Amino acid sequence: MSDPTRTSQSTRHATDPAAAAARTPAAAVAPTIRRPRAAAFRALLAAAALTGLLLAVLGSPAPAQLATRFTVQANLALALVSAGSAHRAWTGRRPVSPRITGALLTFLALPALAHYALPGAGTAFTLPEAGTPTTAQAIAPQLLHVLTPLAALADWLLLTGPRGFRLSYAWQWPAYPLLYLAFALAFPATAGAPSPTVTTALTLALASCLLPLITIGIDQVRPAPRLHNNRISPQRIGPLK
Repeated sequence: MSDPTRTSQSTRHATDPAAAAARTPAAAVAPTIRRPRAAAFRALLAAAALTGLLLAVLGSPAPAQLATRFTVQANLALALVSAGSAHRAWTGRRPVSPRITGALLTFLALPALAHYALPGAGTAFTLPEAGTPTTAQAIAPQLLHVLTPLAALADWLLLTGPRGFRLSYAWQWPAYPLLYLAFALAFPATAGAPSPTVTTALTLALASCLLPLITIGIDQVRPAPRLHNNRISPQRIGPLK
C-alpha cells in the first residue's frame, strides 16, 4: 500500500500549472512590498539614537558607567532594532515583531517621564545631570529623552499597521523595567545614581505597568495608516482593491 504522506513521482515532477501551483509555497508568490520612506525614517531614527549616545559618552566624566543607565540601554536597543527594521522595509522583508517594537516604545517613554515628570529625582532611568552642562551634555538629553521617544511614537502611529499588539504583552513588557527598578533600589552605586525615593519608585513602577496597557488599548482603536500606494492587499494575497 502506498504511503499517503509521500509525494508521488507524478505530482513531484508535474509541469502543468495546477500541479505547480499546488507545490509552490505562498511565500514564493507573495508580492515583495518595499517601503523606502519607512526605511529612510527608521534609518534616521537609528542615527539620532546613536548620535545622542555618542554625545552622552563624550560629555560624561565616566563613560563606562553610562551603560548602566536605562535610557542608554533603551536607546541602544532602539538604534539596533531601527537599523534592522530599516533594512527589512527597504528589502521588502517581514517587519520586526510587534512584541519588540512595542516594548521599545514603552521603554523609551519611561526615561522621558522620569526626566520631565520627576525633575531633580536623579534616577538611574535618566542621564546624569551636570551642574554646568557642556554642549554635548545639553544636547544628549534632548535627543535621548525627547527626539527618539517622539520619533518612535511617530513610527508606530504613522508607519505601522494597527492591532499588532496582543494583550499578553501587557505583562511581558513591564518585566525588564521592574527588574531594573529593583536593581536600582538594591544596588544604587552599581546603577550609577542615588537610590530613588519611595514616591519616585512607586511612580516608575506604576508607569511601567500602565504604559503597556495604554499602548495596547490605543493600538486596538487607532485607524490604519496609509502604508503604501500599491493596489495589492498589504496583509496577504487577495483581490485587487
